[in-house]
Amino acid sequence: MSTALNGAVAKQDPGREYVLTDKQFSLIATLVRSEAGINLTEAKRDLVYSRLVKRLRRLQVPDFGAYIEYVGSASGNEERRELISAITTNVTNFFREPHHFEHLGGAVMPVLAERLKRGESVRMWSAGCSDGREPYTIACTVLQAFPEAARYNLKILASDLDHNSLEKAKEGRYSAEMVSRMPPAIRDRYFKRVGDSGEASQQLRDLIAFRFLNLLNDWPFKQKFDVIFCRNVLIYFEQDLQAQIFSRFCSVLKPGGHLYIGHSERVSGPAMKDLRQIGITSYRHEPTGGIK
Repeated sequence: MSTALNGAVAKQDPGREYVLTDKQFSLIATLVRSEAGINLTEAKRDLVYSRLVKRLRRLQVPDFGAYIEYVGSASGNEERRELISAITTNVTNFFREPHHFEHLGGAVMPVLAERLKRGESVRMWSAGCSDGREPYTIACTVLQAFPEAARYNLKILASDLDHNSLEKAKEGRYSAEMVSRMPPAIRDRYFKRVGDSGEASQQLRDLIAFRFLNLLNDWPFKQKFDVIFCRNVLIYFEQDLQAQIFSRFCSVLKPGGHLYIGHSERVSGPAMKDLRQIGITSYRHEPTGGIK
């Protein structure tokens, strides 16, 4: 085994099954930063260990050194995706941070509904949609505010860099405990019971398009967005990268459009001059020069 991978000092509980050395942790952190933009500090070391040790067991590799070598090899592309998936899996819920959906349904949708009736298109984006609970919540909010939305040109793009999460999102089936967090009237209207699970209805699915997209790469959009949700994603990025992404959001957000971010996130960089805060982690795009 490579000395470079195994020779460094380990900060390790001797009772653990595997040893994760400083060098190995650094290599994993570098890979995750380059692939996903996520900054893994020393404070995340235990999280990295607990999530990746399952991959070592599954692949039956002897140690982290062998695992890192495999991930970096020509035959390790699929496992590299599994590594990113394991690290980037985040906590999510239906109607998480409900004030965002109250604002979307109460203040934004009435305006967008009038535009739809005039024949205009409306586009929304759930950036970093995880297992789909956020975009399905957006769709519920849209339909509650404007039940005829499906008859008009409205679409919700739901994107993520985790293929596993996207597959779960497309399936649209969630445990009884997960759907129990929804307001009962909305749950009963838009989800059907399938065994011990709740499954998203077709009217929700018809509004959503799920796509693989890495925020670090090109965004191949033909239209600008009226609404963007990117919540509890950028908090894991370094400050300069956060600022870049906020600027890119401005470039694809219509003037007067709305951006919703996570409760621990703050807009930074040049985008600060074009995004006016209108509520808790809620922003309106007012580009320099005014809204036309």
